[in-house]
Amino acid sequence: MGTERIYRTEGIVLKHRDSGEADRLLTLLTPDYGKVRAIARGVRRPCSKLGGHLEPLGRCQLVLARGKTFDRVTQAQLLETLSPRDLRRMAYAIYLLELVDAFAVEEGNRTLYNLLLLTLRELSRTQRTELVCRYFELQLLGQVGYRPEFERCLTCHSPLKPEVNFFSPSGGGVLCPQCRATEPVVQPLSVDSLKVLRFLQRSDLPTASRLRLSEELLQELEKLLRDYLRYLLERELKSADFLDRLKADL
Repeated sequence: MGTERIYRTEGIVLKHRDSGEADRLLTLLTPDYGKVRAIARGVRRPCSKLGGHLEPLGRCQLVLARGKTFDRVTQAQLLETLSPRDLRRMAYAIYLLELVDAFAVEEGNRTLYNLLLLTLRELSRTQRTELVCRYFELQLLGQVGYRPEFERCLTCHSPLKPEVNFFSPSGGGVLCPQCRATEPVVQPLSVDSLKVLRFLQRSDLPTASRLRLSEELLQELEKLLRDYLRYLLERELKSADFLDRLKADL
């Protein structure tokens, strides 16, 4: 990557907030530099050449100058808008951005970048938004070192049998019925859910997005992964709370 003061990179805008009279602080995900915090000077002025190129869910080509606190955006060109056109899909897209912001670090990870890019594109065209989000959550967890164990019991390490097992958020995996008491908080994991979770871990996005699941099964998967993410982050994501309210109103 080098240590040049000026560098070029592609990036997806995860979020921004206003700073001062006309500046904006950005959080970007880049393939080679990981999560980058940068400032766009004067971007909120009507005459700014950067205006309109640095909105969340935008994929941009960027030129940045390294700074002590924040790098500075000197050039930006919008390559692609990844923003869905309806509120439901938009809410899921913002949720993915918040997840990435919570877990990504200042190290390059092209696989994570491509995962976010491809998933956001898929969100704009699929009807299976919840399934696509579950796929993303599992793949993200694997990328950042928290891949849940769905093959063997956490305690006795025996291969899991096709029966009701138990997921432990604190353990990051599944316990067999005989070992369920070894973790303080567990939740039942049905045979079908375990099969789907394994399939999503192993599959690519086009294959995973073709699955047809019942509403009951989708709800079980959502609860399991939401509990695990909440345990890891020690908080609930704001966008997850908004998604819950949105689904309740639909």
